[in-house]
Amino acid sequence: MASNRLHARELGIFLRARRNRLRPQDVGLEPGGRRKVAGLRREELALLAGLSTDYYQRMEQGREVRPSDDLLDALATALKLDEEERRHLFALADAVRRGAPEVRGDEEVVPDATRHLLHSLSTPAYVLGRHLDVLAWNDMAEALLGDPSDAQPPQRNMLMALFLDPEVRFRCAHWESTAVEYLGMLRATVAADPSHPRGTAIVGELSIRSTDFRRLWDRYDVRAPVQGTKTFRHREIGEITLDWATYPLPGGPGPVLMVYTAEPGTAEAEKLALLGVLHQNRRSRS
Repeated sequence: MASNRLHARELGIFLRARRNRLRPQDVGLEPGGRRKVAGLRREELALLAGLSTDYYQRMEQGREVRPSDDLLDALATALKLDEEERRHLFALADAVRRGAPEVRGDEEVVPDATRHLLHSLSTPAYVLGRHLDVLAWNDMAEALLGDPSDAQPPQRNMLMALFLDPEVRFRCAHWESTAVEYLGMLRATVAADPSHPRGTAIVGELSIRSTDFRRLWDRYDVRAPVQGTKTFRHREIGEITLDWATYPLPGGPGPVLMVYTAEPGTAEAEKLALLGVLHQNRRSRS
């Protein structure tokens, strides 16, 4: 089955990325002489996990092997995976073993009620699709990071903006950590449905156009936070640090509402209010 092969390939990519991250000294081995690989050799990792080199090589090559839970536990320990990475390993292996269905669904649509909520908020907010397409936004989001409608619909994507738009890159004060967070979100989506045409198109285009994307994508970071803090640069109000959180919309896997907020009564809240006034003044003059 083609779907199984793609999930097996994704499992192999993840294992290889995590093996390359480890050095011999990290797992109590002597580095030895000159090494052809930056991380552990396949045979070293197989030895640590207690399985044959041939079996492990077949896993990395994306062949449709069906490892047991005990074997996966041993691999997770040998690779020094944290809890989130361990869950991702098991999810990938389950998809191979069970032939996980494609998670296509219908075209992503923003309900009218969500649009009304979005525009009633006095703080920046977006609706993001499964592959981080910007499906809807409010005036405050436009004031904070620019107008998504300046881009053509296929380019109206948070990762496209982060990696290809110099102005968006400037406005993200800690650009790389922001990019890694969004890449973790996309990784989770791609792992669930590796053949989805939208995911394939985004990864393909960014791989061609951005060396930074290739570098960070190859790290295979699987952390997909649902809340945090981000600092933005703005040419009129300076730096502003906001809390953010995502809220899934009803109807299963699909779009989420991402909202940025500032604690009332703080300097950040005052900056956010000023940003809104400046944006409205600009719009009234145009």
